[in-house]
This record gives sequence, structure tokens and C-alpha cells, in this order.
Amino acid sequence: MEFDYAALLSLRKTHPAWKFLMADHSPLIASFLHKVFIVPNQRSISRPDLASALEDYLYALREIEGENAFPRRAEAYLDDWTGEEKGWLRKFYPQGVDEVHYDLMPSVEKALRWLEGLVQHSFIGAESRLMTIFELLRQMVEGTEENADVRIRELEKRKAAIEQELERVRSGRMDVLDGTALKDRFLQVHKTARELLSDFREVEYNFRNLDQKVREQIALWEGGKGDLLEDFFGKRDVIAESDQGKSFNAFWDLLMSPARQEELSDLLLKVFELSAIKDLSPDMRLKRIHYDWLAAGEHTQRTVAKLSGQLRRYLDDQAYLENKRIMQVIKRIESRAVRVKEDLPGNDFMEIDEASPRISLPMERPLYSIPVKPVIEETVHLGDGSEVPSDLLHAAVFVDRLKLKSIIRNALQTRDQVTLSEILETHPLEKGLAELVAYLSLAGDDHKAQFDDSRTHRAAWTDECGVTREAEFSAVIFSR
Repeated sequence: MEFDYAALLSLRKTHPAWKFLMADHSPLIASFLHKVFIVPNQRSISRPDLASALEDYLYALREIEGENAFPRRAEAYLDDWTGEEKGWLRKFYPQGVDEVHYDLMPSVEKALRWLEGLVQHSFIGAESRLMTIFELLRQMVEGTEENADVRIRELEKRKAAIEQELERVRSGRMDVLDGTALKDRFLQVHKTARELLSDFREVEYNFRNLDQKVREQIALWEGGKGDLLEDFFGKRDVIAESDQGKSFNAFWDLLMSPARQEELSDLLLKVFELSAIKDLSPDMRLKRIHYDWLAAGEHTQRTVAKLSGQLRRYLDDQAYLENKRIMQVIKRIESRAVRVKEDLPGNDFMEIDEASPRISLPMERPLYSIPVKPVIEETVHLGDGSEVPSDLLHAAVFVDRLKLKSIIRNALQTRDQVTLSEILETHPLEKGLAELVAYLSLAGDDHKAQFDDSRTHRAAWTDECGVTREAEFSAVIFSR
């Protein structure tokens, strides 16, 4: 965007964030919204809860500013903040809920983040940001290098540097970060972690804009249904394959790795134990920031899934209306046919031998083939040389899915996530492959469960013949 006078004047009049900062009661609005949405990472709040929180906040301010301060009721303020002229809160009805909910708009969150930057900080670090710039530039240069020899030379340099550092450590010479360097890096981590949470809200907002544009296009579409569907799914693919979509999916896949989550938890606990970090009086919520990321990311994923489902129902409604119009036309034709039944046109104005021509192609008749009768032997020979009686092929195996669900729920009572491999360690398979398939089916039906195709696990059991069997499957992660 070019920052000339006309552009900035238009932005001042139309952008919600600028109007938010210019509002008469902007300190009230900013402090309240920051308290109820940003601090607890709240994605949506019902109208009664939000109005009650605002009423309590206004009561506390009137005790300080006087009884005449902020004379309006909390509901009136909320309606004003969600109006078309301001648009600082999004007012909506969640699916399956008949109660109004509110969510913070991304533009307001940007304004609140800018206000946070205005607060005077006791320490401003620069080294960590410069190191981040160098690291990102190095990744871009090395990641686009197609010459294998150049890459090998760079890797050899890094290998030599690591070996030199190992020698220094073995000799007792270790470089340790001082308190200033630790504070510098910690503040950079804190800032980046909080910015990630606001990015989730903006990604969700972008998907909602796409959903609205597609609905408007469907409402005004005059072409064929096939062209409409092709255009619609093309746009969905463009969003999924866009830079933002790819970056979000890569971030989500990395975050959903249990190993990464465990590593991040350990690193945060160790960092918060450092004396230099304790001197900063850090926000303890940062210890669980990755769980806030999971909650915000899951909310975004569910929103996208709900939008897709709503669009499918919207297309079904359009198809229903088209079919209804066709039935109305057919009904009018039938009504007219009944009215002219007793007064048919004379002189045989039209004749037709048959409704359709007869087509008979002799080569379409198939040749006779003798049916093959299957022969089931008493013993079935397997590839590993073992033998299984054929009666076992007819033996029904019943797997109690309710029992398996209970096992999964019990495992999630003490932790947020658990893999299927960990469950099978404490509850080995009793029904063999059928029980394993039932576990995988439960994971497929659970919207909170995740399949990690990058990792594989093994399950072993002993069949009725005493033979040990094994099966390999993609890693399955159940979440609370």
C-alpha cells in the first residue's frame, strides 16, 4: 500500500482499527476486550456472559470515575460495538446454538497488539532479532541451492564447526549465554508466541470472507450447475494451495507431533527456571502457550469444516429449488393435459410408432462361459507355511466398541493426548486384527483424533492357532 494522503485519509474513515483507536471511550473498549479475549485466548463468548463481564467492569470504573461515567447499559455498548459502522466485534449464532455469541475482529486485535507495543519496556533486545534475520536468510539461500557440490561444501563447513565446538566442550571451554542474551531471546520468543495466536484469528477471518464471496456468487449465478461447482471447488483448492494455506497446514502438522509438544513443554519449563528469566517476571501463561495454539488452531480447523458443510447444504438448497421449479412446470403440463382430455385436437396431428428406436447389435450378445464352482479345502495354506482350518473362516469375531471407547477415555483422563500404540501396550489386542481395525474405525469417527502418516507403529497378537501375528499401521493420536 502506498502511504499517500488520499490513501491514509480513506483508511482513517473506513478501517475498523483506526476508528477503534479514535473512539471516545477507546481506553474502556481496549482494556475490556483485551481482558476478556486476548488474555485468556478466548475465541467466542455468549451474549449473557460478555454482558455480565462488561457490567462488572463498568461498575468498577464508575467507582473510580464517578456514577455518571459510562451511563449506558452493557448490552447497549455491545450492540454499538457490533454495528456496521464500527464492526469491532463479530456477532453470530454458533451451529446448533440459539444464543448470540461474540468474537473479536482481527483488525481490533491488531490495534490491541499495537497498543501493547506502546508500553515502555525495561529491556529491548536486538541481538535475537538480528540472529533470526541471518538464520532465515541462510535457510532461503541454502533451500534454493540446486548445486549438490555447493550444498555439500556448506554442510561440511557446519560439520567442521560442530566438531570444533565438541572439542571445546570436551576440553572444558563452554560458551554460556549471559543474563542479557537470555532476556533478549526470551522477549523475542514471547512476542512471536503471542503474534501466532492473533494470526489464527486472521486466518479464520480470511476463510469466512471466502465463504461469503462464494455464497454471493451462488446467489447471482446464471450459468450451469457444473460450471458453478467447478469454479467453487477451484477456489477452495486455490486457498488450500496458497502461501497462507500451506504455511498454516505446515505449522499445524508440526504442532500436532507429540514429540514436538513434549520437547516444547520441556524447553519452556527449563527456560522458566533460569534466574535471568525470573528477573523479568514473565507471564506464566507462556508456559502453556502451545496448548493455546492447539485450542486456537483446532477452533480454526472446526470453523473451516463447518463452513464447508454449510456451503454444501446451501448448494443442496439451490438444487432443491431448481427441482421444485421443474416439478411445477411438469405439474402445469399435466393440468393442461387433463383439461384437453375431452377435447383432443382432430385429424391426427401427430403420429409416432414407438417412443424410441430399436437397436439390436448381434455382437453385444456375450458368448457362453462355464461357471466356475469354488472348491474349499479343509485346510487353508498361508504364505508363511502355516495351516489354518477352514472352519475358522466362518467363525464370527465380536469386538465390543463401547469397551474400546472406555479404554480410550480412561487413557485420556491423565493426559491430553495418547497414541494408539501406548494404549495397546497397556491393553494388548484380544481379538486380533478385528480389534485393531475397530480402534482405527473409532479414530476415523472421532474429529479430535489425528492420523500421522509420517510415522508407523506395530501391533502384535497371538491367534487361535498359537501363531504370533503382526500388523503395521500409521500412528494414531487420540486427543481429549
